[in-house]
Amino acid sequence: MSSSTGNPDLDLYPSATGAALKFAEAHSNVKDAPLTLYGGWFCPFVQRVWITLHLKSIPHQYVEINPYHKSADFLARNPRGLIPTLAVNDPKYAGVSTSNTNGTNTKEMVLYESNIVAEYLDTLYPEPQLLSSDAYLRAREKIWIDFASTKIVPAFYRFLQHTPSKPYSLDSARSEFLAHLKTFVREMHSRGPFFDGPNISMVDIAVIPWAERVFLLDHYKGGSGVGQEEEKGDREVWERFWAWAEAVSQNESVKATMSEREKYIQAYKRYAEDTTGSEVGKATRTGRGLP
Repeated sequence: MSSSTGNPDLDLYPSATGAALKFAEAHSNVKDAPLTLYGGWFCPFVQRVWITLHLKSIPHQYVEINPYHKSADFLARNPRGLIPTLAVNDPKYAGVSTSNTNGTNTKEMVLYESNIVAEYLDTLYPEPQLLSSDAYLRAREKIWIDFASTKIVPAFYRFLQHTPSKPYSLDSARSEFLAHLKTFVREMHSRGPFFDGPNISMVDIAVIPWAERVFLLDHYKGGSGVGQEEEKGDREVWERFWAWAEAVSQNESVKATMSEREKYIQAYKRYAEDTTGSEVGKATRTGRGLP
């Protein structure tokens, strides 16, 4: 069904489905929660925070936002209009003004940027710990979190949003994505199964939502190429990737924050056609860094 406004993004399915719907509904009417997450069910950046909340069993309220049709109330909290947005309802911040509140003193403080929000939650709720307490290891983890955000994720969108009119080929987009993914895998702990070893970490969470959406590249772009280069001497790399991917897909917090695949296919059709009006889509289209 097409939108009466001519904007296909407004036809986005209104809520999560499957396991993610259960998680969202369990937190949709939580009163007096210390945290409120404004998110969108389909958004991989939101899933980074969702996984963190689920892993740590953090009490919070969840509010579903259509990022293509933002309410004035939401924009008052975050004028940039980005999801995820986390509202921190803590009296100790009363009287602290920020640009998010247009200079008005309030006890509700706002954070955004998914990795920053996830790190804040890891600091506030340290069990289980997702970033190392060791200074060197923590710094190294942040290097690879940054690599995920500046290399793997943009390459994913360049690949997904490829159309024949692009100045780069589909094959080059696929190669770029695979090259970054293999670089990431080569840095994984040899014993695994997760990036740093037996336990999931913030580094894994930085990549998981896009790894769980690789099927979209298979569906829309004729194959992601993931794991199909073993004849080029990459067998060990891809074996390590599949061990990681299996551990990721079976993680309870990942499963609890995923909707049904068919709904993702519908939601990302506008990305595959490069017609989306999302900030990420527009940035990829113009060659800018992600917002």
